[in-house]
Amino acid sequence: MTLPIKNQSLLDVALTHRSFLNESKTATEHNERMEYLGDAVLELVVSEYLYHQFPDKPEGELTALRSALVKTTTLAKVAHTLNLGAMLKMSHGEEQTGGRTNTGLLANTFESVTGAIYLDSGFDAAKDFISTHLFPLLPDIIKNHSYKDYKSLFQEKVQAEGQPTPTYQSVSEHGPDHHKIFTVAVTVGDQSLATGSGNSKQAAEQAAAHAALGHLAGDIKL
Repeated sequence: MTLPIKNQSLLDVALTHRSFLNESKTATEHNERMEYLGDAVLELVVSEYLYHQFPDKPEGELTALRSALVKTTTLAKVAHTLNLGAMLKMSHGEEQTGGRTNTGLLANTFESVTGAIYLDSGFDAAKDFISTHLFPLLPDIIKNHSYKDYKSLFQEKVQAEGQPTPTYQSVSEHGPDHHKIFTVAVTVGDQSLATGSGNSKQAAEQAAAHAALGHLAGDIKL
């Protein structure tokens, strides 16, 4: 797919992973600054859209919907559809370790491309890009309740049964600094119920809580 960026130098930066600079004789800038800008544009566009789309929803629910739309796995799904992984310039080593399909890298690239579109053509162009490719995922997010805060839901469940507040402990972290994977265990009382992994401790905790909710729905009882 052709991305809506007329300035080739902006596009080049948006699609350059930091690892590529170690092997290139000409590239001097990677996409992390552009990713930072795109993240801010993305949050504003999504916030404005949700504000007008759901005039009766309270702030907390709007925040949860926004988080579900801009979280790593959602952005990575859109980046995959746009084939951004194949376009991304990265080192041979990064590619060999699965960089082109890495969820964190794909999400970051979607953000950097959004930043490049903003710099190239302005806010409305970035808004059109986000609206076209990201917002169609919202109906499924709402249908599947995937915008729910699993930590809060799990805490409500266990406390309703008279159990203590769940606690979360780091189990491990691995991978390079720019896309570490964290694993966290969730415990209630003295019983470890589940573990979860993610590209941040917060994401890992949500994954662990989600898994623990699955246990509660099954045969495992507190």
